[in-house]
This record gives sequence, C-alpha cells and structure tokens, in this order.
Amino acid sequence: MKTQFHLALPCLDLEETRAFYQDLLKAGTGRKSESWLDINLFGHQITFALAGNFNFQFKNYRLQDYVLPSFHFGIIVPMDFWNELYQRLSSMDIEITTEATFLENQPGEHLSFFVQDPNGYMVEFKSFREEGDIFKTD
Repeated sequence: MKTQFHLALPCLDLEETRAFYQDLLKAGTGRKSESWLDINLFGHQITFALAGNFNFQFKNYRLQDYVLPSFHFGIIVPMDFWNELYQRLSSMDIEITTEATFLENQPGEHLSFFVQDPNGYMVEFKSFREEGDIFKTD
C-alpha cells in the first residue's frame, strides 16, 4: 500500500514557518488558515499549528467545530483501508477520538480519527475523498 506520512507540530509564527519551508527548502504549501498551515515535504504532509510559545501542557487547537491535539502524527491511507481499520478498532476496547469529516465539500475533504498509543502519543488516520486533494488549496 502506498501511503503518505502526516505530522502535526506547534509553531511560533506561520509566516516565518512558510517562508522557511517554501522559500528555503522549496517545499510546496497546501491549505492554510489563520491558525495552521500545511507543508508538502516531498509528498508528506506536515501541519504547523500556531501555538505561540508552545507549552506541552497546551495540548489542543481548534479546527472547525473540533478540538484536536496540537501534537500528533499520522498516516494518510486509502478510503477502503481507513473504513476497515475504523470498523476493526471500533469493535475493540480502544478509545477512538474525534472521528469526523473535515473540510466537507471543500478541497481537502477527509475523514479522520485519532487513537492514543501506550506512550500517550495521538496517532491520526486520514483518508481523503480525492487522493489528489492532499495539498490542493482550491
């Protein structure tokens, strides 16, 4: 299965972060808002969430009507695998958080859910409605 990696990290300044990745590293950019920015780093998605002076006690940020973990990582998988994994984990005694469709009817629409690993890390599983929309802005 061909997959792409997703990593979400807090940042101090979105414009400086964009300039570093886009201008210096020549990485592409994707969707963005006032509080987050997607970077296309060699086909992998890094989301930087504006967090100010990051404190690991500040564990969340808001995307649409959802509160998401500021520090998480994940994998982008095909829809059939996402559905299979979600169904399998749902039938087990594993807590699934924030199962939702994000950016519905917009570029980048995707299904997402999070699980927590034994170390306390939040792992996100994403599946995009359209595979080519991972970095699409409009």
